Amino acid sequence: MFAGFQKEQRQVNGVNISYRIGGSGPPLLLLHGHPQTHVIWHKVAAQLAGVFTVVAADLRGYGDSDRPPADAEHAGYCKREMALDAVELMKSLGFAQFRVLAHDRGARVAHRLVLDHPQAVQQMVLLDIAPTLSMYAQTDEAFARAYWHWFFLIRPAPLPEGLIEADPELYLRSVMGSRSAGLDPFTNEAFGEYLRCLQRPGSARGICEDYRASAGIDLEHDRADIAAGNHLTLPLLVLWGEEGTVGRWFDPLGGGG
Repeated sequence: MFAGFQKEQRQVNGVNISYRIGGSGPPLLLLHGHPQTHVIWHKVAAQLAGVFTVVAADLRGYGDSDRPPADAEHAGYCKREMALDAVELMKSLGFAQFRVLAHDRGARVAHRLVLDHPQAVQQMVLLDIAPTLSMYAQTDEAFARAYWHWFFLIRPAPLPEGLIEADPELYLRSVMGSRSAGLDPFTNEAFGEYLRCLQRPGSARGICEDYRASAGIDLEHDRADIAAGNHLTLPLLVLWGEEGTVGRWFDPLGGGG
């Protein structure tokens, strides 16, 4: 996987962020979702590297990036901090401006990145999300059953962490296999990487803190933006699957259901 890419780490915003870099051309930042890592991009990385300088990063709490300590407000895992990680990483690589392609949790980070650092992002593609605030506001039984992990992961520590750590492979198979395509799209090599990273000390805590932040401090930041009239103004492409939860129950462009 990732032939022609270099795997590196840089300390930015107080944490070590792991990433792969390869290709040539305008810079493109790739941000992954849950419960994956930057490896989720392995099938398209080479093609993208033919056009862009690709930076595929692991979010804090995921992959081989640091898992900073938790705090009562979950601020260490808020999307504002994760977005700052991304901006500082790209700056450290010499890219003051760049494009973003992001999926799932990474797309929530990208959304916050553009709101907080609008001058940094030239264009953005978001995959398979609707705004977090809208999704929580419109939660019903069907959504809660499909996205059960949203509500499992935000339970107070150490319950979800302990259950995940007891059988991380079962957790991965349960989350990743519950979508319409099941586990078939994931290669054994990629799945092995996701499992290795989830087995790292602190990984379960990191992913739980990510979701706890989304159910608390991230919503506060989103509400503040709405009250201030802040919105996205850059060229934006939003894509979602016809058979997926997001497309069935939400309006990814308008936020309404």
